[in-house]
Amino acid sequence: MRRATIFREPGRFAGWPANYGMWHWGDEIVVGFTVGAHRTARRGHAIDKRQPVVNMQARSLDRGLTWRVEAFNGSRPGARGLSADEHMNPGLRLAEVMSATTAAVPSAPMKFDQPDFALMLARTGLARGLFSFFYQSTDRCRAWAGPYRLPQFRSTGIAARTDAIILGAHSALCFLTANKADGKEGKVLCVRSDDGGQSFQLLSQVGGEPQETGDFAIMPASLQLPCGRILCARRCRQGASGLSWIDLYASDDQGYSWRQLNRPVAFQRAGHSGNPPCLKQLSDGRLLLIYGNRDGPYRIGARISTDEGRGWSGEIVLRAGGANGDMGYPRAVVLDDDSVVTAYYINERSDGDGERFIEATMWRP
Repeated sequence: MRRATIFREPGRFAGWPANYGMWHWGDEIVVGFTVGAHRTARRGHAIDKRQPVVNMQARSLDRGLTWRVEAFNGSRPGARGLSADEHMNPGLRLAEVMSATTAAVPSAPMKFDQPDFALMLARTGLARGLFSFFYQSTDRCRAWAGPYRLPQFRSTGIAARTDAIILGAHSALCFLTANKADGKEGKVLCVRSDDGGQSFQLLSQVGGEPQETGDFAIMPASLQLPCGRILCARRCRQGASGLSWIDLYASDDQGYSWRQLNRPVAFQRAGHSGNPPCLKQLSDGRLLLIYGNRDGPYRIGARISTDEGRGWSGEIVLRAGGANGDMGYPRAVVLDDDSVVTAYYINERSDGDGERFIEATMWRP
């Protein structure tokens, strides 16, 4: 395994690649993240909510060995941060300058399968009334068009992060976190567009809606197997016990119905709410499930399935040495030789009060 620093600055908080996305074209890789000011916190995220955040991305042209940091070259209403309202004080939030109907509908169908295409889903906050939208790039993330409107799908709020399966030139499935009936996050929706993002149809809930106070199923990670089956992993928490896990669902009818396969990861420590999954497939059919492990010792972990998700290996440690649970949120790409580049955020100062930074681990399963 090799590691490379993507973004690291003293006094800064850089985080959450899973909220934005990671894309590649041959040896070229782009990962999105956000940057704010660091502030000491005994628990939770060490970000200063009194200061704005900036959306950034980083590009590697050499398979993840070196990175160049870039600004997000797209429209941000009020120049405010995307997908970060819950980490900002009033006066800095995106939802204060944007409404669910502000974003336009694409004037022409997007071509999801064009060679240099990228799709990024984004949101405002997490509470009742939040809304989501999306951007497209046709030049490998050098410029982004949007924001474009996502419906609310009869939910009290839609919290979109980038998770989509391209089915054809104008067809795609998107997997979204939606708020429950009580206005709290989270259940997972599968929606479909067949007109290049001009409209969307709600197909199903993946795994249903958790019913008890504090329960959630959020932050899906999906992929389509060569046989056509679709898999979707969910980050889950039980409110009563405080325990968290990752579960895995399968659909054999293009996302209209789902059955649970298993629970590949069960965290042992209560109270940390788990970490989102990243799901990838190698050319030989093996599946990778990558996640941040906040049980302690804090680390980035991975598991491998050789049977399309029915069984999973023990944990492979990709990155040890995290100082506390303010870490993880991985995204990954599989390159043409089956080497994997995994990006995440982490902090490593022994007292846990160091800057949060974006890093990549390059490895071959």
